[in-house]
Amino acid sequence: MARPHGGATERQSGLARAVFFASKLLLFLTHPLAWAAALMLVALVLLGRATAGSLRWGLRTVGLALLVLLLQGWEPLPDMLLRRLEDPYARTPSAQELQSYDGVVVLGGALEPSYVWEGRSQFALNDAAERMVIPLTLLRENPALQLLFTGGEGDLLDEGLSEGARARIFYASLGVPPQRLLVEERSRTTYENAVLGARVPGVDPAKRWLLVTSAWHMRRSLATFQKAGWNVTPYAADFTTGTNTPWTAYSMVRGSRKWALALHEWLGLWAYQLVGQA
Repeated sequence: MARPHGGATERQSGLARAVFFASKLLLFLTHPLAWAAALMLVALVLLGRATAGSLRWGLRTVGLALLVLLLQGWEPLPDMLLRRLEDPYARTPSAQELQSYDGVVVLGGALEPSYVWEGRSQFALNDAAERMVIPLTLLRENPALQLLFTGGEGDLLDEGLSEGARARIFYASLGVPPQRLLVEERSRTTYENAVLGARVPGVDPAKRWLLVTSAWHMRRSLATFQKAGWNVTPYAADFTTGTNTPWTAYSMVRGSRKWALALHEWLGLWAYQLVGQA
């Protein structure tokens, strides 16, 4: 009996690794800067040929690469995609409703990589910092709540301090009592957040939990946690859009990031649904 169980565990581990590497590849392929770079490479190949047709198509490809590069800075376009992800989770439970919950699940992704933390005396958060900060208010206002942080290491080659370990440092430094903090530090994907988080000693996924993650990530996270048997209510943070976007809003930096978020999240949602994880 132990042998098949071991084989099943190995297959699950292999699938988890495959999903992790696929997510990293998807993150690269859905970035508009990668599209512009790919188009420029094609243009270089075409321009390197001596025929008139190749030169003509090479110049057209250069123009297309520049168009992709310029359009990605116009924020109303990616905001339309992101707003469809974020709008359903604009409302959060009221103060009275919060009293009926048992804990808060916080998903990783808001902490800078471990190499940024090394040799520094302060913690380092990225632009999704609201994921980490909002639970502090919830814990302060609701003394019965427990906090579960779930997150391992999302970088392919980073062998340093796990995100869970960094989260433990962050919350301890801000006064969260050890008895109220639970940490899972092996997960690398949203699916593993749900599955491995449920296995942490002291965690009962059947109880009522608030799920805290970025608003654009909530749809996939909520579906994944519910599929894994959690009784969760969304508590979105880190909104990237408002109710509307000015037509004049333009930023190459923000626009590029928003396109990457929107495309990666929509494709990730469809992929999770395809393999039955959401």
